[in-house]
Amino acid sequence: MKREFNHLNQSIGYRIPDWKSPSHPQRKVMTGRYCRLEPLEVDIHAKSLWSANAMDTEAKSWTYLPYGPFDSFNSYQSWLTEECLRNDPMFFAIIDPKRNAAVGVASYLRIQPKLGSIEVGHLHFSNHLQRTPASTEAMYLMMANVFELGYRRYEWKCNDQNMPSRLAAQRLGFSFEGIFRQAGIVKGHNRDTAWFAAMDHEWPAICTAMQTWLNPTNFDDDGNQKSSLSSLTAPLLHYGIAELE
Repeated sequence: MKREFNHLNQSIGYRIPDWKSPSHPQRKVMTGRYCRLEPLEVDIHAKSLWSANAMDTEAKSWTYLPYGPFDSFNSYQSWLTEECLRNDPMFFAIIDPKRNAAVGVASYLRIQPKLGSIEVGHLHFSNHLQRTPASTEAMYLMMANVFELGYRRYEWKCNDQNMPSRLAAQRLGFSFEGIFRQAGIVKGHNRDTAWFAAMDHEWPAICTAMQTWLNPTNFDDDGNQKSSLSSLTAPLLHYGIAELE
């Protein structure tokens, strides 16, 4: 990618020939080996999500989200109905095919086709889903869909105090881009936001790394991984691994 200069000898970046805006993501099913993503439907998914979330008896998974935990199924159902049925954010339920039940949610948000930019967020994984091949595959399916549509930039943002999310972003091949200080107030506390992103030209290598990790041959008979995804994606991170406190 060669940068260009204008007639005033000012650097103006590299040219993007024949740029066309990608289409808006569709509410469609995305199916993998370990999980399935379905457009979120309250009548179909709310009860199984509520049941899966109940395993988190300390409500630890809600700490860094701007909503939750919910004190009743009715309040959770109302929140899903009011906030999770839009086109932006566009929520998906993550389905465990063995249980045929929803065990987590994820969404596309800040969808900007004209800029070729889109974000993944509102991640809430139950104990059934955390630290499983299905959780990684869900992120792979969403990322693959984005770049197949023609987006140039796929973003991941999180509270900078949320170390598991920061580590997860880099494990999945998102490069650290910096901290936006005092970016918000969440549940009465300051939020500095850590930014990560993956680019379209980085996707082929990230895709290969994720497919290698997800391949059944990467797991022994007890389900233990042979090669970690972090070891496969670390060389691909554009700015290296962010220093974590």
